[in-house]
Amino acid sequence: MKKDIIKTANAPDPIGPYSQAVEANGTLYCSGQIPADPVTGAIPEGIEAQTRLVLSNLTAILKEAGAELEDIVKTTIFLTDLNTFATVNAIYGEHFDEAAAPARSTVQVAALPKGVLIEIDAIAAL
Repeated sequence: MKKDIIKTANAPDPIGPYSQAVEANGTLYCSGQIPADPVTGAIPEGIEAQTRLVLSNLTAILKEAGAELEDIVKTTIFLTDLNTFATVNAIYGEHFDEAAAPARSTVQVAALPKGVLIEIDAIAAL
């Protein structure tokens, strides 16, 4: 099986031994994206700003692979506080057409890297 590593300077560098995304057999597997600015590494305050930055980072990776948000078939959202779900869901809904939205799981976790409030991973069809 051939796999291609996807790397863009428009999303944060991985903070460990993993790739931003891997394409294999027409499927793109995007690693979980946190709300780190791709240039400065800064983390914005608040769930709204963090959610928007995560989706921006994810979009940059998809673009590098020749895809877009509409190509996503599955996401997983990791939150440190499910009480922020309504805010995250509203912002997420701005980026996905409800009639063609990807499958999704949302879970609360004890902690995320760098103390962020949200992380999203995705699988897309190319």
